[in-house]
Amino acid sequence: MMKLNRVIISGGGTGGHIFPAIAIANELKEQNPNINILFIGAEGRMEMEKVPEAGYIIKALPIAGFQRKNPFANFSLPLKIMKSLLKARSIIKSFKPDVVIGVGGYASGPTLKMANIMSVPTVIQEQNAYPGKTNKLLAKSASLICVAYEGLERFFPKDKIVVTGNPVRQQMVQINGKRDQALTHFGLQNDKKTVLVIGGSLGARTLNESMNVSIEKFSDAGVQVIWQCGKFYADQLFHKWDGKLPEGIWLNPFIFDMDYAYAAADLIISRAGAISVSELCLVGKPTILVPSPHVAEDHQTKNAMALVDKEACILVKDADAIQNLYETATNTLNDEKLCAQLAKNMKELGLPNASKTIVEHILKRI
Repeated sequence: MMKLNRVIISGGGTGGHIFPAIAIANELKEQNPNINILFIGAEGRMEMEKVPEAGYIIKALPIAGFQRKNPFANFSLPLKIMKSLLKARSIIKSFKPDVVIGVGGYASGPTLKMANIMSVPTVIQEQNAYPGKTNKLLAKSASLICVAYEGLERFFPKDKIVVTGNPVRQQMVQINGKRDQALTHFGLQNDKKTVLVIGGSLGARTLNESMNVSIEKFSDAGVQVIWQCGKFYADQLFHKWDGKLPEGIWLNPFIFDMDYAYAAADLIISRAGAISVSELCLVGKPTILVPSPHVAEDHQTKNAMALVDKEACILVKDADAIQNLYETATNTLNDEKLCAQLAKNMKELGLPNASKTIVEHILKRI
């Protein structure tokens, strides 16, 4: 088994790419404290802030994504791609990595492409049930492909695939024995059912609109709600309710103690981003997923369907949520047998040691 001394990790754009990347880096550091890790991200993207906060060095490529809403913005894209490839080549040549790991996002494409050209071993960490076009192309030259879902032989060479799960922030899913403390934290009662609604740091319009029209119904039914609305929607929601939220409703743009939120919940309503789904499997609570239709390849629906096929969650379509979400949530909460089955099946899909498993496979394969 080879000892890795120098590793490049590339990708980002969203927390769903960045946090797994940092988790893998932390695990590499755990196994070899002297390892030298360099991140490569995209100029102006979230990773340029989050990676240094985690204690790692990052270099930026001038790469950008294809703009579907503004085609004129794509005229400079070929030049940005060429510049990114050349800069990636320069970084790889100077750093001399033993392996390059791609976690998805704009920077991952040119970095892994250039590593393949330079005969540096590459690893793909695919978070979703349906891979993006870039990873499908890069897979042909990769040494190893770490996936979170079964059945990806349709897209990747079978002999390169290992099912590892997605790395998640472990402190967020450590919820045992925290329920009473968690309810106190949110100012809620322990003799009532609690619904957790999470739409990501920016928020999810459909989830917020669905809760806005039904929040009084939840309160009247004696159901408590922890409602994370995201920063884009906080002002308008706070203005509407003007500090007069119905009893048992906690509303905030962010949840800083997600372990408490998960521990307090009897039912979770969420989007179906890859990392969110991986966390939810480890938490093992009854879950309703409302996939966003506004993502590439409609991958959130495919993430959700991978759980629906295992009878591990309930899916509500985005277009139906405003009309149906309240009824679906309360019917689920009132069906103890269904809740128990959903929780059991969800928990069985959890892969708790993804970071460690990924690193072990890299060490074996590279």
